[in-house]
Amino acid sequence: MTVIAARKEKGFTLIELVMVIVILGILAAFALPRFADFGGDARSASREGISGSIRSASAIAHAKCLASDSCSNTDATATITLEGVTVDMVHGYPASVPVSSPGVGIGGAAQVDGVDFDETSDPFTVTIASDCTVTYTQATSATVPPVIGGDETCS
Repeated sequence: MTVIAARKEKGFTLIELVMVIVILGILAAFALPRFADFGGDARSASREGISGSIRSASAIAHAKCLASDSCSNTDATATITLEGVTVDMVHGYPASVPVSSPGVGIGGAAQVDGVDFDETSDPFTVTIASDCTVTYTQATSATVPPVIGGDETCS
């Protein structure tokens, strides 16, 4: 009769290795946001959203002005009403600052909330961070539309 010697196995089973990898993955998912700075990406995304909001509000107001009998590109100043808000227009586009009372400029037309801006400054500027801004410069004539720009660093 032959005796088979029992072998002593060394190492980890496949289940143990998979569990260790899963636990390390979970720990990494919770630890990564603490060490990585996503603030710049968030500010950049906010800037793009606000810029798009201002661009859309300007286009909607311009279209309403062109469709209205009381407003046109040739008018140096005019007013339109968007959702119950009187928007001051310059050359068929929203003014960067209010021109008349109770009118609003592009800030009121775009309804920009949650960020700092001064609706009395020309050009209209939204400040997300010191190096992350959106600037709206109103139209200077019927053939020159407003310019939307600003500082895009957003670090």
